[in-house]
Amino acid sequence: MSEVYANRRSRLRERCTAAGTAAALISRPANVRYLAGAAPQGAVMLLGKSEDLLVCAEPPDDRPTEGRPDEHLRVQVLPRSGGDPAVAAAELAAGQGAEALAVEEHHLTMARYRAVAAVAPGLRLADLGSAVEQLRVIKDEEEISCLRIGAEIADQALGELLESILVGRTERHLALELERRLVDHGADGPAFPTSVATGPNSGHRGHRPTDRRVEEGDFLTVCLGAAYRGYRCEIGRTFVIGTSPADWQIDLYDLVFAAQRAGREALAPGAAFRDVDRAARQVLDSAGYGVGLQPVTGHGVGLEIDEDPQLAPAAMGKLDACVPVTVEPGVHLPGRGGVRIDDTLVVRPEADGGPELLTITTKELLAL
Repeated sequence: MSEVYANRRSRLRERCTAAGTAAALISRPANVRYLAGAAPQGAVMLLGKSEDLLVCAEPPDDRPTEGRPDEHLRVQVLPRSGGDPAVAAAELAAGQGAEALAVEEHHLTMARYRAVAAVAPGLRLADLGSAVEQLRVIKDEEEISCLRIGAEIADQALGELLESILVGRTERHLALELERRLVDHGADGPAFPTSVATGPNSGHRGHRPTDRRVEEGDFLTVCLGAAYRGYRCEIGRTFVIGTSPADWQIDLYDLVFAAQRAGREALAPGAAFRDVDRAARQVLDSAGYGVGLQPVTGHGVGLEIDEDPQLAPAAMGKLDACVPVTVEPGVHLPGRGGVRIDDTLVVRPEADGGPELLTITTKELLAL
């Protein structure tokens, strides 16, 4: 993996050089891990003029779930007296003879930015922007393998829950059990707080689990994800509890399923982000559910659960191969119920079989 991290840093250095900066300070944790292999609490990475360093307040944790620093990257641990790794890294950059330092302005607080500027007044600060995030969009096969394993873990946890008795249990209990099962099957932990919504609660997008108990006839909407070696995926499914679905539940489910399928089928290298969104959104819009739809119908995943690209009406850009995204349209009827179907897929060319579906739990409307 050392060669992989070195190549990532080399690509970033090329961008920095083209922008007129010989050094860069990376502070966003996911970006630090992408370039260094690990991101201990508060650590930063210095892409230096003469040497790259991982600057930490504490020695890196050696647990695989936390990542391990690239063995060819020097780790600089600050003295126990403390100090800000970002400030220390800026001082190191100045000591290497750098005249300019690119920083992630979108991540640094104003106080931290001022402290970095003050420690090396002769160092010109420039904005690195989203250069690292842009490098992260296209995944290599090792990254996709981590996402694939995370999806398998999430599928397994969800499948086991669906085999248990659900009536009478609370949303909160079900969410906690899902998260425990994720860890039992090898996940670092949940990729994000698990959502379990039952009955009328499923009519609210972004619902957080409560003490409401599952009742017969409820819609049960679940959205969970596993983090594996830092990489995060997600899956969302909707079921009916304890009885045959009502006609309105079948109609609503079939509509969302059609929208989700349209979005999945639109995934291809070269497809515009907005066109993928439109493919899913117009199915729901034509049925009269255009008002109140979520602002995006999918997004990228990776070291963070919500990355670029965004599949949204005004999104600019086109998909590349090896970009993992979610497709997750939903319709939520307040006070009544709702349906959400969410998959994680990897964009692949038609010659390779088209989009690779990572989350494979059935999308059939099951009565549990």
